Amino acid sequence: MLLDRIGEGDFPSAVYVVGAGGEPIFGDALGVAVSQPKIDAALDTIYDLASLTKPLVTGLLLAQRAERKAIKLDDRAARYLGEFDREGMREITIRHLLTHTSGLPAWKPLYAITHGDLDEVVDVLASQPLGSGPGTSVVYSDLGFITLGILLERLEGASLAELARSEIFEPLSLSQTYFNPPSAIRDSIVASETGNEYEREMCGDQAKDFHGWRKSLIWGEVHDGNAYFLGGAAGHAGLFSTGLETLRLANQFIGERTELLAPSSCGLFRTNMTLDMNEARSFAWQLAATPDSTASAYLSSDSFGHLGFTGTSCWVDPSKNYVLILLTNRTHAHTLPFTNINSIRREFHRLAAKSMRTN
Repeated sequence: MLLDRIGEGDFPSAVYVVGAGGEPIFGDALGVAVSQPKIDAALDTIYDLASLTKPLVTGLLLAQRAERKAIKLDDRAARYLGEFDREGMREITIRHLLTHTSGLPAWKPLYAITHGDLDEVVDVLASQPLGSGPGTSVVYSDLGFITLGILLERLEGASLAELARSEIFEPLSLSQTYFNPPSAIRDSIVASETGNEYEREMCGDQAKDFHGWRKSLIWGEVHDGNAYFLGGAAGHAGLFSTGLETLRLANQFIGERTELLAPSSCGLFRTNMTLDMNEARSFAWQLAATPDSTASAYLSSDSFGHLGFTGTSCWVDPSKNYVLILLTNRTHAHTLPFTNINSIRREFHRLAAKSMRTN
């Protein structure tokens, strides 16, 4: 199935890993990681995980702090970020940000709005008009997780990249997981879009006043423009890893497998915190109970997962102790618009679940 989609030009490469009981059961690499010069994908090829950063780093770091009572989910963001202590923003809590119910917009080009001034970012975030009242509706928001990343940095007095390295990557002995991977290993990383054409189109008129667009092949650095502007490490994007090390990260959210959390904390990830809303969301993850989620009917109803814009996904079925990882680089060597691969993700989950039942 994946080879067929590569042949159709939906994406140049795919790596998949199916884990059970904490270990990889199936896995393979298909296609080319880079089209020119041609570099074939391998199981140890490193992918830009894009929004998988949200649960795998930001969510995990916040879960650690909730466990040790350094934060509470219903703490207001303004307690840690004074810029949010203003009308309309004071009611936003960490829980709202984690479940995409803060009311913050989905996306804004912070690099353009701030004219490249990093000191203006939090003020810009805190001055956005809310699309809905906090806690009333799910609106998937990069801005919400950017806010959480900055909140962590203010709380700890360290960068998000430093926190991830010292509290996640090093304790798990991850050797191919990075923010800002070193340039010396670029040939081990999949390539992405040539320039920022997708985001330029999204910016509309704002694109005219911004002159920092990348024009060459994005390869070895984060695709997401806001994450790139924020130094390559942000609460919403910037994480790079392989399929096998992504499995190690995903295992941290399963009570029987986690090495970084108390098993009881893992209940947060399968608990619906947005009952009676338009999406089922838990602590940093989407739940399979969400209508039209990419989990498909083949995963348990309390399964949780996440997607990444570059063509990545990770779903965890805690009831069956499965982890299903599919990594592609759909933004590479493809004209706009990029292919919507949700149907491919669902079919991958169907085939993976079927294989696990017969294994």
